[in-house]
Amino acid sequence: MRPEVARTLRGAQSLGGIPAAWRMPLVRLALAWAVLMALAAAAWGEMAWQWWNASTYNHILLIPPILVWLVRQRWSDVSQLIPTTWWPGLILLLFGLTTWRVGAAFDINLISQFGAVLMLQSAVTVLLGPRVTVGVLFPLAYMLFLVPFGDEIIPALQGVTAKLTIELTHASGVPASIDGIYIDTPAGLFIVAEACSGVKFLVAMVALGALVAHTCFTSWRCRALFMMAAVVVPVLANGVRAWGTIYIAQSQGLEFAAGFDHIVYGWIFFAVVMAAVIGGAWRFFDRAPDDPLIDVAEIKAAPWLDDLARYRIGGWNALAVIALLAAAVVSMDRLANVA
Repeated sequence: MRPEVARTLRGAQSLGGIPAAWRMPLVRLALAWAVLMALAAAAWGEMAWQWWNASTYNHILLIPPILVWLVRQRWSDVSQLIPTTWWPGLILLLFGLTTWRVGAAFDINLISQFGAVLMLQSAVTVLLGPRVTVGVLFPLAYMLFLVPFGDEIIPALQGVTAKLTIELTHASGVPASIDGIYIDTPAGLFIVAEACSGVKFLVAMVALGALVAHTCFTSWRCRALFMMAAVVVPVLANGVRAWGTIYIAQSQGLEFAAGFDHIVYGWIFFAVVMAAVIGGAWRFFDRAPDDPLIDVAEIKAAPWLDDLARYRIGGWNALAVIALLAAAVVSMDRLANVA
C-alpha cells in the first residue's frame, strides 16, 4: 500500500484523534449528559454558585480542567479499548436519578448534587461499557469532588481546633480557659468560628491528596498513608495557626493578631501545608512521570470483564432508556405536585 493511502485510511479511522469505533458512542454520551444535566439543572446551578461564591469551595473550579487532564493523560491507552453498551449500568443510573430526586424533594443539596454527578458517571458505564469504565475509573471517581461537601463537619472541626488550641496555649505558658469553642485569655476572648475551623483547607487538601496519591504512587500502602497525611496535617496545622494567633495577641494586641491571622490564613497557610505534605512524601513517589496510568493490556485480557461485557443493549436503545427514565422521573414529580 502506498504511504499516502495508508495515511489517508488512518485519518479516516481516527478523525481528530478519535477512533471510528468511539465516535458514535461519544455522541450518544454527549446527548445523554445534556439530557441529564438539563434534568438536574437546579442542582448544577447551585453547585456552580457555590464553586464561585463560597470560599470553602473555590478550589472546585479547578476540578473540571483536572478531569480533562486526567482523561487526556490516559486517552492513548483508553482509545485502544472498544466502547460497548452495558445495560446493568442503567440500575446505577436509576439510583442516581432517585438520589437526585429525593435530595431535591427534601431540599438537601448534598444528596441532590451527589445524585446529579452520579447520573453522569453511570451514563458513562451504560454507553461506553465496563472495560472503558475501568480504564477511566479514577477520573470518574474524581468527579465526586465536584460536589461541595464539608459544611457538615464544621462543628466537629471547630471542636477539634479549640481543643488543640487550648492545649498549645497552655503549653506555651499563656493562661487560658475554654468553654466549647470560646477561649478566654488575658488578651481577650477568642472564638473558633466556622471560618476558623479549617474546613476549606481540609476539603481542598483531600481533593489534592487524592490526585497526588493516584498520579505519584503505585503502592496502595503509600497512597493510604499519603491520604491520611492529607487529612491529619491540615487539621493539626489549623490548630497551630489558631494558637499562633492567640500567642501573638498576648504581646502585639488583638488588632495586630487579627491582621496577621487574616494574611496567613488567606494567602500563606494552605500553600505552606500543601508544600509540607508533598515535600515530605516526595522521596517516596514510586511512579515515574512516563509510566502509564492504566494497564490497557490487562484490561483487554481480564476474563471477568468479558463476563460483564456480555450484558449489552443497543446503543440508541440505551440512550432511549436513559431519556425514558429521565422523563419518568419528571412525570412522577409533576404528578406529585398536582396531588
